[in-house]
Amino acid sequence: MPAGDPAYPDRGRAWWLIAILFLASIVSVLDRGILNIVVDPVRADLSLSDVEISLLQGLAFGLFYATVGVPLGLTADRWSRRGLIIGGVLVWSLATVAGGLASSFGSLFVARIFVGLGEAALSPATISLIADLFPPHARGRPISVYLTGQALANGLSISITSFITTAAAAGRFAGIPLLGTLAPWRVAFVCCGLLGFVVVAALCTTREPLRRNTERRSALLPHARRSIGYLASNAGIFLPLYLGFALCFLAAYGSGAWAPTMLMRGFGASRPQIGALLGPLSMIFSIAGPLLGGLLVDHYARGKRVFARFGILVIAPLGVIPSALAVLAPSLIPAIVLVASSGAVIAVVGTTMLALLQVMVPPDMRGLAVSLTGLVNTVLGGTSGPLLISVLTEHVYHDPALVGLSILSVVVPALLAGSGLFVVAAVALRRQMQRGGPTALVLTGQALPAQPAPPA
Repeated sequence: MPAGDPAYPDRGRAWWLIAILFLASIVSVLDRGILNIVVDPVRADLSLSDVEISLLQGLAFGLFYATVGVPLGLTADRWSRRGLIIGGVLVWSLATVAGGLASSFGSLFVARIFVGLGEAALSPATISLIADLFPPHARGRPISVYLTGQALANGLSISITSFITTAAAAGRFAGIPLLGTLAPWRVAFVCCGLLGFVVVAALCTTREPLRRNTERRSALLPHARRSIGYLASNAGIFLPLYLGFALCFLAAYGSGAWAPTMLMRGFGASRPQIGALLGPLSMIFSIAGPLLGGLLVDHYARGKRVFARFGILVIAPLGVIPSALAVLAPSLIPAIVLVASSGAVIAVVGTTMLALLQVMVPPDMRGLAVSLTGLVNTVLGGTSGPLLISVLTEHVYHDPALVGLSILSVVVPALLAGSGLFVVAAVALRRQMQRGGPTALVLTGQALPAQPAPPA
């Protein structure tokens, strides 16, 4: 270990923090995903269209999630990541509760904006923390555990929201202050929002780990200029890499937002059926995917086979295509299995991408690099995916029951394009490594050229 390089924390302390971040990732996806399960009740209660629902699913959540994510990524590279996460959890939890009390499209839109603001802090700070908790050859598993929480939450949000709304409709919350007077979908928002305070209490039992492998931190603006300059000088690699990732998540966000509604409208499924079948199946697939991705990433990290990891990125999106064909299934059960299967493969894409970014950028840029995935995923994926599907349903197919056909029309082209862009990024990286460019220096563990000091 180089002189002055602090040791990694003991494994027990490191994994305790990972366990809390796992819980935080579950709560974050749970809070943002509630709306996907209660689309039709919210539409009826607030008199909304499918397009307005898609704006709440994507644009409202993404406004701050995208625009604040990069500054928060820079913050995660420089200041307390634990404190940043605690603040984020508090903001998104209070905003989720406020969403359950919203009386109009506008008030629910504002609440969703602040859910995105809070959640923008989580991933950059978490990935930066993992790099200081574990050595390079052992980071795939903690990243996969963290992403397993996010993937598991997709199924949990279906089951928990269905359970809460069914219980509320049956009068189980009668007599409880506030909850007893709310519509079932509102009860789900409030109950899920309160879970964030459990995460905050758990985070208060941890402490910030020492940063490793970083030089003395420069002022924020010079650091930002240097980081952006590094990415710009490698645009041929990072631009297709980020765009390919965003297109994969355009498919994931779009299908995730509308698949439960497709099953209810197209196959006649009830909300309790969705909770009992799709929720558990989604959890099973979503646990398998990140764990497999973590094992693959760690295996290839030991051999420093960066292009093998690019191979995972190229192939994995093609495995999501069958889930987009759920609308063509002969009955409800096969359709549910196909919808649930996407969680496993998308999680492999996410694990591989985040692990790649850790080795493709200097250590003090990891928070920024991860926050940029949030930016492009939200602007292109999270916003466009649900919106494109709703626009096709209302203005092209002119039938709410054909939302499954809209999913198919959006998801398959996005996945094919994403896979192709990963190929472009891999080819560009290979060419640069042959020339010995800046990314090649980072990948081979060499120092980047010293940056000139900013003028006085």
